[in-house]
Amino acid sequence: MTAQSLSWLALWGATALYAIAMVASSMHLAKVADAKVAAKKQRSLVAAGSQDATAGESAASPASAFRRADVHSKARGIARSTMIMGALLQGVGVVARGIEAGHVPWSTMYEYTITGTWVAVVVFLVVQSRRDVSYLAPGVTGFATLGLGLAMTVLYNASTGLMPALQSFWLVIHVSIAIIATGILTVGAIATVLQLMRDYRDEPLSAVPTGGLRRLRVRWRNANVRILKGWNWLEGVPSPARLEALAFRLHAVGFVLWTFTVMAGAVWAEHAWGRYWGWDPKEVWSFVIWVIYAAYLHARTTQGWAGRRSAVVALIGFVALIMNFTVVNLVFQGLHTYSGT
Repeated sequence: MTAQSLSWLALWGATALYAIAMVASSMHLAKVADAKVAAKKQRSLVAAGSQDATAGESAASPASAFRRADVHSKARGIARSTMIMGALLQGVGVVARGIEAGHVPWSTMYEYTITGTWVAVVVFLVVQSRRDVSYLAPGVTGFATLGLGLAMTVLYNASTGLMPALQSFWLVIHVSIAIIATGILTVGAIATVLQLMRDYRDEPLSAVPTGGLRRLRVRWRNANVRILKGWNWLEGVPSPARLEALAFRLHAVGFVLWTFTVMAGAVWAEHAWGRYWGWDPKEVWSFVIWVIYAAYLHARTTQGWAGRRSAVVALIGFVALIMNFTVVNLVFQGLHTYSGT
């Protein structure tokens, strides 16, 4: 079996395992949410002074039911094992691609995607080993499944030799750090999305004013809140405050790494092209991403900006990150055009 065949089979196998993990982790999240909803209902009955003879048992049973749903869920075990197996297979696929290409596998969009999604999964597994963040698993595995699927069907290209500008040790330093930063920021973005969804779901409906644009805005907001209130699986995720704290830590680490990415890119540009900065589209967008995440970190630590507003800034940064990888690579012409091949 050639390295190309091994890489292809391993990556498709990882895609299938991630899809299974996504379904299983979603089922587990729904089961945990159902247990939490049942516990809330039982506590409400007891607080209301229910005369049921089994009230004492009911008051204690929700917590034990939740623990059973959380710890002994078969779906959770399936999700965890298939995710680990998928990460191992994807790692084999990435290494085999590097052997096939004869260089580190992150010189094209295809190689960046298969490596970046793998890093995002590994980041999740590392965090999961230190604390329970299984509620992020559906989002992480969904992102990995989509990313690998697009890479294998749309972005795939045969391995070729490196262009002269890429034949440098800075390829290993600059791009590897960018990939790690992207993986961490991806997991942080997933946590931020859940934070906003849970925050709006927990908010009561607002009274609709009469007339004006504010009336339309409030009605639109209430409609979204009603939809989120119907999604009981959101009960399976932590409070917005806990999600925000987790997202902030991930974004802070990702920002530090992205700072190093921009700096290393400038040094590499001086080595390759004789200048540190040339207003190339890729350079500009990388700096824009840095500015947005710097604004997020500042907003998050400034009184009055923590919560939804800083979360929106973080998501804007992630959108800019995705645009830097897709639109800038495929649409704009510049010295980094080779990264879109």
